[in-house]
Amino acid sequence: MILTLLKNVRSNAPPASLSMLAFTPKPRLVKLALSVAGEDRFATGAMGRKATHYVVKVEIGGLTGLIAPLVGKQPPDSHVWVLGGEAPAFVKSEAPMFLGGPVWRIELVSPTWSKAAPARK
Repeated sequence: MILTLLKNVRSNAPPASLSMLAFTPKPRLVKLALSVAGEDRFATGAMGRKATHYVVKVEIGGLTGLIAPLVGKQPPDSHVWVLGGEAPAFVKSEAPMFLGGPVWRIELVSPTWSKAAPARK
């Protein structure tokens, strides 16, 4: 869901925060603080491109938000790279996929096809 939101955000003026329902053992409403960390270069084939690097920080409100960092329950920041333009595209993400899980890196891979491989019929 966050990836879809970021693909529809203007990189020159992202919203300061968004609200999201976090599906923890007890569902709660949290705020996502968005910031742009700059542009990073990457290449697809021989073509160079630039992706906007977004940092998404989860802000837990109330007393729970004060205690979470002390007991190691504050979710790590998420990093998402989006290619801008007329049709924005997801490029890479470094974020936890579930509560208490490790940070996973997901990125696009451009396949290189061998000319010697036979075509399947």
